[in-house]
Amino acid sequence: MQLSARAETLAAALERACPGAAPLAVAVSGGGDSLALLLAAAARAGASGPAVSAVTVDHGLRPEAATEARRVAAICATRGIPHDILVWQGWDGQGNLQAAARHARLRLIADWARERGIGRVALAHTRDDQAETVLMRLARGAGVDGLAGMAPERRAGGVSWLRPFLGIPRADLRSYLKECGQDWIEDPSNDDRRFERVRVRQALELLRPVGIGAAGLAATATRLASARAALDAATAEAAARLVREEAGDLLIEAGGLAALPEEIARRLVLAGLGWVSGAGYPPRARGLEAALSALMRGPRATLHGCLLQRARGRIRIGREPAAVAGLSCAPGTLWDGRWRLSGPADAGSGEGAPEGLEIRALGAEGLAACPDWRAAGLPRTTLIASPSVWQGGALIAAPLAGYGKNWSAAVNPSFTAHLLSH
Repeated sequence: MQLSARAETLAAALERACPGAAPLAVAVSGGGDSLALLLAAAARAGASGPAVSAVTVDHGLRPEAATEARRVAAICATRGIPHDILVWQGWDGQGNLQAAARHARLRLIADWARERGIGRVALAHTRDDQAETVLMRLARGAGVDGLAGMAPERRAGGVSWLRPFLGIPRADLRSYLKECGQDWIEDPSNDDRRFERVRVRQALELLRPVGIGAAGLAATATRLASARAALDAATAEAAARLVREEAGDLLIEAGGLAALPEEIARRLVLAGLGWVSGAGYPPRARGLEAALSALMRGPRATLHGCLLQRARGRIRIGREPAAVAGLSCAPGTLWDGRWRLSGPADAGSGEGAPEGLEIRALGAEGLAACPDWRAAGLPRTTLIASPSVWQGGALIAAPLAGYGKNWSAAVNPSFTAHLLSH
């Protein structure tokens, strides 16, 4: 059957953003954008494209939500598209509702996708969504990263999140649904002025007469994304020259850092903080400025769960001991999101395995039980925040402090890999 020009445009966008035969999941709310994405992806699958599955998250925030999720399920069943409904019940009434719902949605979908061996999920953000995002970030005084808008692709939660329709107007998706004879759900929250995005959407209409519209703002985001890529490349080059890893810490040549352009130096420190802390978000600009200023006046500062220390011409970024004091996990799993400890073959689960082993921070008490810790040549603060193996109150091994046989500790990913993935 001959495709319409609009259908061809959507198919081409999907081909660019989601190439290859790997399975593809589509997050579908039942609104016009996500339904258009689903139908376009399903049409491509029918024409020898990748297999498509759909997933809907019921946030339980409106009485109609469950009914709307079932309606999506019915649409998928009619079209032969595998579909699942995930339910979120985590809203506690605190903080930003839309942000909490968004984070919960991504977490639930990522878990769902990984369980099914699906490595990529398509989201239906449009050119209008991109423009609204840029305007919101402009209001907050964002820099290059913020004004670059939403990325066409990013990696989080073990899956790739794809936005194939970032360059397509919302109105085109509605027109495509009409061509397909498919109606959609209008979420009443889209008109609720309590939400920032709704107010920004309405403000965009007022700005149209002075030439500020979705197309121009989205184009600006694209140009700034290119600028961000150039800055990231310069940061990676600086890191290769000035940074080395040591026992999960980063050592940065202070003189070289000071000689860098301010923006590259800032990005390098932010990347270091992100790698050491494992946090999925950067510290606020004001906090970073205060910490670096304190570091210039004195030997140390804390920020973002990290301890920054200046000595012997280097800045060491390590984990703040207080930030990991209460963390524990079982052997064989990641501690603090990046450390994996390996030990004797019988240290895990199984017949004859020691019981009650756990990984936790060495701490001052554990360090006191390591008579040769100074031979490691590492700062006391680094060792106190390092992972160790315990059985109840007894220290079994502290690999970085040279205590205990047949145990080793490794960080994953490396700082270089972290830079490339961000």
